[in-house]
Amino acid sequence: MSSTTGAQSLRRVVIVDDHGIFRAGLKAEMQGRVDVVGEAHDVETAAAAVRERMPEVVLLDVHLPGGTGGGGAEVVTRCRDLLEEVRFLAISVSDQAEDVVSVIRAGARGYVTKTISTADLADAVESVATGDAVFSPRLAGFVLDAFGTSGLVEDVRDEELDRLSAREVEVMRLIARGYTYREIASELFISIKTVETHVSKVLRKLQLSSRHELTRWAERRRIV
Repeated sequence: MSSTTGAQSLRRVVIVDDHGIFRAGLKAEMQGRVDVVGEAHDVETAAAAVRERMPEVVLLDVHLPGGTGGGGAEVVTRCRDLLEEVRFLAISVSDQAEDVVSVIRAGARGYVTKTISTADLADAVESVATGDAVFSPRLAGFVLDAFGTSGLVEDVRDEELDRLSAREVEVMRLIARGYTYREIASELFISIKTVETHVSKVLRKLQLSSRHELTRWAERRRIV
């Protein structure tokens, strides 16, 4: 998503993590993609920085010292009155269901792991800033399990599907149904090479790495 750069003004971001070296590295990696207007290292400094800087997006670690022990979720809770203007995107080494659910339940709009690429993180910041929800692939399942098919989960499903063109949705459904590339090409009257191109785009847009993950993604949303 190239809209994070260029003529459009950069999204204002606060980075919250208790490791200074990670904050410095992330700030360097995201230079030119976002405008880092503040940093914080614990619950108290995070809540203060958010209120003072009023960023569009907060990149928030879920495990933070300070406060009453609630970590990133506590930061979101303390800033709940700002959620119409400030969006929280959790970024953590943890991919545990309890961490994901707690911070999303508090009001964060997304959760990605620290293995995410710089380009994908910039895309995630832009998506969250515009009101969408973003999750690393396997983490979306935790949210679906926890929240059913209401509220935020509907936003997740709609936002992800909206990334795909009508043709890409057709290809995605056939892949999820077990069709081979050759069978899809025959069904849609396109070349095998075009099928491969569509599949690559679908996997990239949905942040998935294989057709097996794609099948599970589609099955969870009952769109196979």
